[in-house]
Amino acid sequence: MKGLIFSVKRYSIHDGPGIRVTFFMKGCPLSCWWCHNPEGISPDPEPFGEIHKIGDREFHKPAEAGRYYSVSEVMRILEKDRVFINESKGGVTFSGGEPLLQYEFLSETLKECRSQGYHTAVDTSGYSSPESYLMIIPTTRLFLFDIKHLDDLKHVECTGVSNARILDNFRLILDSGTDTYVRIPVIPGYNDDEDHLERIRNFLTENRSENLKKINLLPFHRVGQSKYERLGIPYKLSAIKPPSKERMSYLKEYFSETGIKVKVGG
Repeated sequence: MKGLIFSVKRYSIHDGPGIRVTFFMKGCPLSCWWCHNPEGISPDPEPFGEIHKIGDREFHKPAEAGRYYSVSEVMRILEKDRVFINESKGGVTFSGGEPLLQYEFLSETLKECRSQGYHTAVDTSGYSSPESYLMIIPTTRLFLFDIKHLDDLKHVECTGVSNARILDNFRLILDSGTDTYVRIPVIPGYNDDEDHLERIRNFLTENRSENLKKINLLPFHRVGQSKYERLGIPYKLSAIKPPSKERMSYLKEYFSETGIKVKVGG
């Protein structure tokens, strides 16, 4: 069995200094206007040139986004970093795209990771079948779960899909007792008005549980805009400015009223 992965990165995320190896799996059923990994949306390999800068000069190198990996290849990559992962108390994260789009490969890989003692995390949009989540819950130690908007029509407008399945899966994961971080992208003009902020704060307060460990507020940025240009995809949010540090500080205090730990970034 093989899975399509478009990037592998090593860095510290989630909590503490732990080194995590993150596999970005290709293919996503959502088309969020602010997505900073547009090369991960298509479920197929696609041309995606690399740009290297030396001084004022740019060099374009042909490349392809997406390569098929076997479970054993993933494990060999992890083995190379095992000493750093273990010493730093890190782990492995599967992100995307939407990793649940390849849930069978994901399930087999998570099983192998857990058998080898790795801490496992899955970064998900929440948009997949409940059966696929039930398949991976036993071998996932941490879910990073996106909640973008509670209004279904607004969610459809800016992501292309309904939020009904997402919210159901959020409750399913919380009911399983698995540790969960909620990740809220803060998109000016989309989900940061006072009415929606109050609505989502109330929603999280109502669903607060011992395993809902953290709220990550992710400020909008335009880091991925150049990728859209390289893929020939229109970038719809070029006129939107990132929220200020003062605004994010205010939102951190605002969501702290849920009684859940809040962090800006994540």
